[in-house]
Amino acid sequence: MSTFKAPKGTYDLIPPYSAKYLAVREAISGPLRTSGYGYIETPGFEDVNLFARGVGESTDIVTKEMYAFETKGGDRLALRPEGTASVLRAALEASLHKQGNLPVKLWYSGSYYRYERPQKGRYRHFSQVGAEAIGAEDPALDAELIILADQAYRSLGLRNFRILLNSLGDKECRPVYREALQTFLRGLDLDEETLRRAEINPLRVLDDKRVDVQKQLVDAPLLRDYLCDACKAYHDEVRALVTAAGVAFEDDVKLVRGLDYYTRTTFEFVHDGLGAQSAVGGGGRYDGLSEMIGGPALPSVGWALGVDRTVLALEAEGIELDIPAATSVFAVAIGDDARRLLFGKVTELRRAGIAADFGYGGKGLKGAMKDANRSGARLTVVAGERDLAEGVVQLKDMESGEQAAVPVDGLVEAVRAKLA
Repeated sequence: MSTFKAPKGTYDLIPPYSAKYLAVREAISGPLRTSGYGYIETPGFEDVNLFARGVGESTDIVTKEMYAFETKGGDRLALRPEGTASVLRAALEASLHKQGNLPVKLWYSGSYYRYERPQKGRYRHFSQVGAEAIGAEDPALDAELIILADQAYRSLGLRNFRILLNSLGDKECRPVYREALQTFLRGLDLDEETLRRAEINPLRVLDDKRVDVQKQLVDAPLLRDYLCDACKAYHDEVRALVTAAGVAFEDDVKLVRGLDYYTRTTFEFVHDGLGAQSAVGGGGRYDGLSEMIGGPALPSVGWALGVDRTVLALEAEGIELDIPAATSVFAVAIGDDARRLLFGKVTELRRAGIAADFGYGGKGLKGAMKDANRSGARLTVVAGERDLAEGVVQLKDMESGEQAAVPVDGLVEAVRAKLA
């Protein structure tokens, strides 16, 4: 046994369980791929200032959770704690916004890293699928992304999730609310760090999960009472479009996402079967992020859905995904001549697009058939010296137990007919 183990707060994805993660990623990205979103992939680490400016210097992500380090060349880098800032940076660097087709619609999938206290549903290395629509201010885009996420979850069979929706206002109305909230927070019995955070970004205090803090926030002023007419109209249109699509949501006037760049629309997907870590995904509009990281004004909206937590949500609902077996045909050879022949036939099956595997290691018939059973293959091809002399192989249906001789040259066609 190895003396090394996966680092604390991380996990290995191992077959056959890993197939569930692949299926979840496929389901989440599926609606995006048919809605004009192109795939983007960014490095696992970025300039540390990209996240300090974009995510927010007062956020827990930047102050407590980000893995930051200095390279041998003296560069200050950070493992990416989230995807939006990286995707926007890449889009700006490639000048995608100058190609005359706004919004730029992108989706991505990858691993992200935060130094957090590990518990079920919260890891230091986690997986997300995300989507961003860059360069357009349109409530239909906000609604589209909410609807696509709902579609993805329902395609997996999930039912016990809720969509929470709120508006955080914009640069016109939020400063007035910010001042009112700061005045309220100064009158509370809060620790020094929380009071300091209230002066930098008071909305972050609303996101504090501590019970003693939340009790004091019961009478805090609500942002909805300070929204300007433009933000009210925008939010009402998002709500109307989502409702017209038949997607249910709950208005949550206290919903504040943990990132500083959100404006106007903000939303979260929660699953009540996950306990403390109930959020399975979320997102919102971030109209000022491009300018924060040195780009032009590019109003944008996006979300990220956690693959890890989506898998936990499926397990909480007792949903078993219909994942096809990795192998459709398993070949068992008895003798060296049969081994060479069937190895060639396995290659031929694979080239024909049929998932096939081979009994390696020179095991006897009994051991090789056990391997065939473990593989989950629907069909097994068996051949020995007598079969070769007759120019046939034995094709066995592992479900029914039926077995028949088929000509060697007709094996691919016979397999296709059986699997059809």
